[in-house]
Amino acid sequence: MELRHLQHFVAVAEDQHFTRAAERLLVSQSGLSASIRALERELRAPLFVRTTRRVTLTEAGRALLAEAERILAQVRAAHEAVAAVQGVLRGTLALGTEQCIAGVHVAGLLAAFRRRHPDVEIRLRQAGSGALAEEVAAGRLDLAFAYRTRADSDQLRSVSLTSEPMTVLCHPSHRLATAGAAVATDDLGREVFVDFHPDWGPRRTTDTAFAAAGIHRTVALEVNDVHSLLDLVDENLGIAVVPRHFRHKRPSLTALPLKGGGEAAYETVALLPPVTATSPAARALITLLETGGLATPPDGAHPS
Repeated sequence: MELRHLQHFVAVAEDQHFTRAAERLLVSQSGLSASIRALERELRAPLFVRTTRRVTLTEAGRALLAEAERILAQVRAAHEAVAAVQGVLRGTLALGTEQCIAGVHVAGLLAAFRRRHPDVEIRLRQAGSGALAEEVAAGRLDLAFAYRTRADSDQLRSVSLTSEPMTVLCHPSHRLATAGAAVATDDLGREVFVDFHPDWGPRRTTDTAFAAAGIHRTVALEVNDVHSLLDLVDENLGIAVVPRHFRHKRPSLTALPLKGGGEAAYETVALLPPVTATSPAARALITLLETGGLATPPDGAHPS
């Protein structure tokens, strides 16, 4: 099995089209097709279902894709490690992050990294913590700043950034605001909630807290960005349970402590592959974060 065969296979899987993949790889379509056929002969299994419009992965193809991505990521890391020994950090830093993550000023960190390592290409992807964890484990991302979604495994490890309590945000005219006291999950069962997609860290934290308390809640308004959530709460269309530092983003809203902080602690981490598979660029970024003063406290005002 040759590396170029795996590279060709991953490209076709990503584009779901032989012509587009060939154009991206700068190879002929016939050469790309021959490469895929050679891989299928070696594995004794079809990898794609081919139609006139696109190609899709077979079950065998899906199984190969995760392994192929990890292998190619390790090869890239090996090349970059040799360059780093020679005193030059180059290659690509693929970083993922949730919106408004606490514990790190992402834009400031990347700016400082670029000043120190101008030969490294930076790629940034924003998504929910569940998707980010999968992409780091698969080798598609070098690291990600996310909510702690699961325990460390043989494909994923975590470095703690910070932890903070969850806070209830509501309109100043809401009954909770006029009471002006800390609220418990038991007090919120009949409320209408504004919340994020279930893949997001804050949503996962809130769902866990309410499930632990045996309280059913209605998420009527589901969004995928922080400012939309704040706008909806600002119009008194619902309340939100969010990490405490969100309260600084809309001072006009009323912020109330959520009782029972044990189940409602929002912990953010840097997700990385195992030490042996961590790229030099990712190691350099974490070192810069730890030594460069670019971490932020949970209530920091950075809009990361």
